[in-house]
Amino acid sequence: MKVSVVGAGMVGSSAAFAMVLRRVANEIVLVDINKELALAQAEDILHATPVTGPVKVTSGDYGMIAGSAVVVLACGVSQRPGESRLQLLSRNEAIFADVAGKVAANAPNAIVLIASNPVDIMTQVVTELGTFAPHKVIGSGTILDTARFRALLGETFRVSAQSVHAYVLGEHGDSEVLLWSEATIGGAPLAEFAEQHGTLLTRELKDAIDDRVRRAAYRIIQGKGSTYYGIGAGLSRIVQAIRNDEQVVLTLSNSDVPGFPNVSLSLPRIIGAEGIRGTLAPSMNAGERSALERSVDVLRQARARA
Repeated sequence: MKVSVVGAGMVGSSAAFAMVLRRVANEIVLVDINKELALAQAEDILHATPVTGPVKVTSGDYGMIAGSAVVVLACGVSQRPGESRLQLLSRNEAIFADVAGKVAANAPNAIVLIASNPVDIMTQVVTELGTFAPHKVIGSGTILDTARFRALLGETFRVSAQSVHAYVLGEHGDSEVLLWSEATIGGAPLAEFAEQHGTLLTRELKDAIDDRVRRAAYRIIQGKGSTYYGIGAGLSRIVQAIRNDEQVVLTLSNSDVPGFPNVSLSLPRIIGAEGIRGTLAPSMNAGERSALERSVDVLRQARARA
């Protein structure tokens, strides 16, 4: 499968490298306005292939993306220290309109996978251009936030994160919703699992985990300037699901939000070779439902101000 990545900065190159490590594509093309950067990233990643396995890694212009099954959009400007993802909107929206048009002209049948922030609004921007079917316009959404939530629950209760099922919904940003009421470990509701293992699931513990999930990007950006390894792995996981037609459930951003038109945000989505096949409506308590509605309002207001 051929995958193209538009934007060869830290997120785009980390995604390409993760795809090489996981061998989810047999050809990867990097495109960037800085052609020297794209060439250097492609060459560096190519040098890993004798260890990881054969993958063709090249760089070039938009004509090179023809025939791509997936085009990852990791372009635009990065989040500055202290800047919210939504504050990026005015700086990135114009860039995306131009890039999406070039992708449509050269790879009209591709699934468009959006990574740039604010990812939910960028997903809605591309959807509203109308050049791709809505089920083929996918934002990475809260796949990273969900991974952070599961990792921290696994760390707290000393179990593998792969045995944890818990979701983060809504905006990939400050208004995201941690779905505590439906979290399970090994099939047991989280509170029951905690009680069985002698740990109290206190409000203080939940608040501490919530803060580490919700504000993770701020701490990482403060420490090293940007986040890229986690989202790079997440993007590779999404591409793998598409390549293998897995029909797996991942928390992804899309414009199919039952009851809330004209907005893109993350819900559990069934994803396979044709893109998003369906959206699930998870059970939520009243507080979580209210928080998700607030997340919708935050995204709509941000878009209206743009």
